[in-house]
Amino acid sequence: MIAFVRGPVAALAPTTAVIEVGGVGMAVQCTPDTLSQLRVGQEARLATSLVVREDSLTLYGFADDDERQVFELLQTASGVGPRLAQAMLAVHSPDALRLAVSTGDEKALTAVPGIGKKGAQKLLLELKDRLGEPAGAHIGRQGAAAAAASSWRDQLHAALIGLGYAAREADEAVVAVAPHAEEAEGEPQVGRLLKAALQTLNRTR
Repeated sequence: MIAFVRGPVAALAPTTAVIEVGGVGMAVQCTPDTLSQLRVGQEARLATSLVVREDSLTLYGFADDDERQVFELLQTASGVGPRLAQAMLAVHSPDALRLAVSTGDEKALTAVPGIGKKGAQKLLLELKDRLGEPAGAHIGRQGAAAAAASSWRDQLHAALIGLGYAAREADEAVVAVAPHAEEAEGEPQVGRLLKAALQTLNRTR
């Protein structure tokens, strides 16, 4: 198993980072939040999980070991493959998923594309004793949401710069998606906002 990769970031795309390891470019599938922390030319370390199929070898990358562990635990539930597990982590942080499962929050799981009400109910049952308690359970949810709301603009702006957009373009895209963030219930999801921002930029080019 490839536990992690370390090296300069050679390229970034909306779903993939290429990390140069020993002169070889390793394509790593990442969530938008993980990609937003990377910069082309800068050193990066990603925890990884290698998914082997008959016709492919796919490397999934994560900001830390905890995120990778949750990615692998999610796949122990029936019907959850690597793509759905990654989609769940694109919408929710590991602790947010633990909180959703521990409190039986159906709505949080149905916010993930590909998960309906029945699927969410099944996942809540299967994952209840597998993910554990959220590390930040003692922190007030309202306070955490407020901190996230104040930082989503910076995170989104940094992600767009990392993908090669000019500062002016990034500024305009942040302004364009601000209504989406304000309409969202609870914590703004940077991953979703990044997708919306990329669509906005593609239309203006």
